[in-house]
Amino acid sequence: MLKSVILSAALVLVSGLGAAAQDRVFQLTPYVWGTGVGGSVSPVAGGPRLKFKEGLSEVLDDLDSAFFLSGLYRQGRFVVIGDYSASKSSRAGTVPVLGLPARGRVEQSSLTLAAGYRAVDRERVTVDYLVGLRHWDIRARASTPVPGLAGRLSVDFTDPILAARTTVQLADRWSATGYVDLGGFGAGSDISAQLLATVNWQARDRLFLSAGYRHLQVDYDSGGRGIDVEFSGPILGMSLQF
Repeated sequence: MLKSVILSAALVLVSGLGAAAQDRVFQLTPYVWGTGVGGSVSPVAGGPRLKFKEGLSEVLDDLDSAFFLSGLYRQGRFVVIGDYSASKSSRAGTVPVLGLPARGRVEQSSLTLAAGYRAVDRERVTVDYLVGLRHWDIRARASTPVPGLAGRLSVDFTDPILAARTTVQLADRWSATGYVDLGGFGAGSDISAQLLATVNWQARDRLFLSAGYRHLQVDYDSGGRGIDVEFSGPILGMSLQF
């Protein structure tokens, strides 16, 4: 499924290369996302729904690894964006009331690719409208001696998304960017959504520093097994233009 997602995005990119060669921009942004996590997991059909909520400090304690990277390509009014995020976390604890040992592990990755058109291209304001795909790969495991509470969840699915992105020039070296997308619609998940807002400072000719807030959520269910989770928190990025 992931290969088909990448192939589809590549075909969209190739189809847009006929745009005018002028005004071409490629931007790469590694970033840090200080995310809190909340939601629920149903690893076993008909079993209990395990709820969780962790603030940033708890997430950092449980985090095993994380990687975040986004990119943008624009040629004329043709725009392509991409984002990849992945994290692994685990926690040991006890089953409430019973006091028996329990351990959980969650691995998630999401790849978002979208292409579209710059509908508004003014000196101080730009607006892009895009369509694309977001591929999810989620694996969760709960280990406990309590019957009915232990289980595994391993799902991957692809959501179609509709997106909009706008940038407003605030001052000579300052700008603000807002991005929103909505997807799923029952094709992959029931619903997935993302909201991102940043303030950007141009440190050098092709170097930008950004700070803001990002919210990402997904609600997926298949045969009584699924996950409903939200990731939210501050974000810091460094963009390089080529």
